[in-house]
Amino acid sequence: MSLPRRKLPPLNALRAFEVAGRCLSFRTAAQELGVTQGAVAQQVRALEAHLGQTLFQRLPRGLALTTQGALYLVSMTHAFEVMGEATHAIQSRPNIVTISVTPTFAAKVLIPRLSELTASMPGIELRTVATESVSDFDRDQVDIAIRLTRNTFPAHLEAARLFPQQLIAVASPLLFTNRAPPLSLAQLTEFPILIDAHNHWPTFCDTTEKLTGATFNQTTLAIDAALAGQGIALACFAFVEKDIKAGRLVPVFEKTVTVEPDYYLVRKRSRSPHPTVDAVWTWCQKELTRL
Repeated sequence: MSLPRRKLPPLNALRAFEVAGRCLSFRTAAQELGVTQGAVAQQVRALEAHLGQTLFQRLPRGLALTTQGALYLVSMTHAFEVMGEATHAIQSRPNIVTISVTPTFAAKVLIPRLSELTASMPGIELRTVATESVSDFDRDQVDIAIRLTRNTFPAHLEAARLFPQQLIAVASPLLFTNRAPPLSLAQLTEFPILIDAHNHWPTFCDTTEKLTGATFNQTTLAIDAALAGQGIALACFAFVEKDIKAGRLVPVFEKTVTVEPDYYLVRKRSRSPHPTVDAVWTWCQKELTRL
């Protein structure tokens, strides 16, 4: 079982020990670390007190590792090498940006425009994570997230509104053999409806009655079913705009309804600028925002 992080020695003390152990000299370690010899000796003493172990034998001319100190040095050297390799890896690929989006947003808005993004920012590698889960920016190593949420964000997050949910009912033109849309809401019962996990049909129809139909856990699946002529889907206009313009889907009713919450661009605030992340953030604000 791993030691709880709060019980680990301070990183500065571990670093002082690792360098002094390699050099077998507080003076040489101080030169490498850019601190005083006394500071290195103090950090090592604090580490020994924390561990309850003597790590060095203090000799008239330099240092010698104790048995426990030699064993500990091997592990600490390996640990710092791992951290160094991880740091080098992330710094050597600064143009990677990870963006977390809902599956429907990914499929219907972001992915169709990836070529535009890469053309405007050559060299950037965008990694897309499609998930309904709320991102933990540190744990999930996410730079930017796009989420359906209300305008209440903690101080450590920066957010920009992209667009509201303007709901529109759509279907394949192949579904209508005897009459052409737009239809009246009263005619809805003549056709199969497609229900996603949000199920805004009662709000759209202004009814408390339970509406039944094929149910999908993601809006993108309901839209795909509509494209296949399986029924009428209710979706955010931004997700079906291209299909409507291409004639693959048609608005079924003249009515649209705007519901909360809205789609937001979110990222963790940072005092250290990240030009690549900033560039993708700015592109998303400019290209994905709808009035």
